[in-house]
Amino acid sequence: MKYRVTIDGEARDIDVQITEGGTVSVSEDGTPVDVDVTRVPGGVSLRLDGKVWDVHVGPLGDETMLAAGPHRTRAHVESERQRARKARGAGASAAKELRAPMPGRIVEVFVEAGAEVDAGAPLVVIEAMKMQNELRAETAGTVASVEVSAGMNVEGNALLLKFT
Repeated sequence: MKYRVTIDGEARDIDVQITEGGTVSVSEDGTPVDVDVTRVPGGVSLRLDGKVWDVHVGPLGDETMLAAGPHRTRAHVESERQRARKARGAGASAAKELRAPMPGRIVEVFVEAGAEVDAGAPLVVIEAMKMQNELRAETAGTVASVEVSAGMNVEGNALLLKFT
């Protein structure tokens, strides 16, 4: 998956590739980065250039709060898909479906057909590389159908929910 990460006003393009064996390759602005990623409670442990950083991640509105050792900062992370939606002005039409941002296993589904949801409401938890990702509603709406259930394996871009 490709991301645009902005920290302290400086944007970087980060590409994260996960192999079937579970290894991770990362590049920053097209340059490969030697990194080992291990999930730890509340975040990840990164080994970069021989140094280990425990990075704790927490939500903060549209941004993410990062803590690595004594360092604290905010990051804005936007996936390639989110940037493409913004670029083509896909507002209401994009909110008609929720699709898997990556291949993984559905851990939990919080809604059922007919449920009214508010913007930001948790919808589904998907696990990829032992990391659980909570997917939330982009806008308020009504769930038309739920296409997955807990325990299912899904491919990237698989349809998870439909909205009316």
